Amino acid sequence: MINLPKVIAIDGPAASGKTTVGTRLANELGYLCLDTGVMYRAVTLAALQAGIRICDEVNITNLAEHIQIDVKPASIEDGRAFDVLVDGKDVTWDIRLPEVNQYVSPVSAYAGVRAAMTLQQRRIGEQGNIVMLGRDIGTVVLPDADMKIYLDASVEERARRRYLEEINRGNQVTFEDILESLKRRDQIDSTRDIAPLKVADDAVVIDTENLCIEEVVHKIKEVLAHV
Repeated sequence: MINLPKVIAIDGPAASGKTTVGTRLANELGYLCLDTGVMYRAVTLAALQAGIRICDEVNITNLAEHIQIDVKPASIEDGRAFDVLVDGKDVTWDIRLPEVNQYVSPVSAYAGVRAAMTLQQRRIGEQGNIVMLGRDIGTVVLPDADMKIYLDASVEERARRRYLEEINRGNQVTFEDILESLKRRDQIDSTRDIAPLKVADDAVVIDTENLCIEEVVHKIKEVLAHV
């Protein structure tokens, strides 16, 4: 492939395959992969650990403006795609805890939190050679991204994927609970006033419903080949 874009934005709802696909694609291209969702998860975790009420937008925003979040290549072979550090502490799996899943959507909807995270994301994106994953990358964070991809799948299929992930990690969950959680999250993410989840006008939409990871990556590489 020639003339690769400096920035590839991949958006989509929860469990649509963004992290796995983005990581695989970045590895093949020699790019950095940044899942911006981990930043909001990190803020949510930090708020919970600090005893800040999730409804306390002022203090959570203040926390977001001062927290140091780093995303680095995986240092441990335990299934993680990368390391997530909060003030130097490894929280890679802690940000996937059920209580974080429960509260990350309202936290990520706070205007101040999104503004703080968007500044960090843009700074990283300006460095180039990056695959950036999220819900508003192509529409808000990096609207001038060279390539925009939107991954999608039915909520039932996404719930099935998330359920299998949790079971494989040894967590006790039910498919029904995960399905309801994803439905609530989709509702919040798509209807919030600040940076709602939506498809950018110039994004290439890929339905991942019946595709394996390799097939999705192949489709994206086909799109890149014709940029």
